Amino acid sequence: MIPILQSIIPIFLLVLLGVVLKRWNAIDQEFWLGLEQFGYFVAFPALLSMTLYEANFAALDIGRVALTVAITLGLMMALVLALWPIMQRQGITASSFTTIFQTGIRWNGFVALAIASSLHGAEGIALVALVMALIILPINLVCVAVMVWFGGGARKLSVLALRMVRNPLILSCLAGLGARHLPFDIPAPLITAIDLIGASALGLGLLMVGAGLRVGDALKPRPVAALTSAIKLVLFPLVMVAVALAIGIEGATLEILVLCAAVPTAMNGYLLARQMNGDAPLYAAITTIQTAASIGTMPLALFLLRQLSG
Repeated sequence: MIPILQSIIPIFLLVLLGVVLKRWNAIDQEFWLGLEQFGYFVAFPALLSMTLYEANFAALDIGRVALTVAITLGLMMALVLALWPIMQRQGITASSFTTIFQTGIRWNGFVALAIASSLHGAEGIALVALVMALIILPINLVCVAVMVWFGGGARKLSVLALRMVRNPLILSCLAGLGARHLPFDIPAPLITAIDLIGASALGLGLLMVGAGLRVGDALKPRPVAALTSAIKLVLFPLVMVAVALAIGIEGATLEILVLCAAVPTAMNGYLLARQMNGDAPLYAAITTIQTAASIGTMPLALFLLRQLSG
């Protein structure tokens, strides 16, 4: 348990620093919007593209990893969608349900990459990047589709397609994977330059996570926020473990997959909620609760997994 905590605590210290800096009057508040845009459109795509371009996937069982991720994600999506009739009878609006859906299935790649790097180095980063390459497209496709379907507006395929072709995370993953098949190597100076930009992504990303949190929402959580947090932080890792073990995955690969399932939800869904008439305040509240709770649930999940694995 101690080594796991030693790997995770620095991550949350950076998140906490983001909380403090966001409330420090010496820093202009417009800085955070620029930092968010830089991270989303430049730094994080640089990290993803170069990680996927340089990663050695030879030691990874890509087929079984892809199958595990696809089955787990499909089960979680189906489960949350199945809750809609129940939640509707409890007075949950369609707008709020889109937020519940997003925060129930999205996962924070910044946190996963940082912890994977601390636990397993380059191998951990490569596996998380592979998982991101596998699920960024379907998660964003489904989330946008749910937003369009429950939004009450025109349910147009063109709206969905436009969101996809503009997503920098999708484009960077495709670029990194595509560059592996070029008939020539990318020039070393260009790789170094992109690597230097990508190296800033993890630290800046964790600061942005902290800056986006609403501390007061964690003190008086709404019941629906607590339920969604339990789905994401408890049920999602359990389903991932069950599916992975059934398919025969073990060792470090299993641990990284569980880590990907156990991290809190991602803040980028908040922007989607704001842009497509979702319940953005509820999204911010659930993200805050999940991030705070994951300080305890993530180490526990990884510790129990290691005990189970002997």
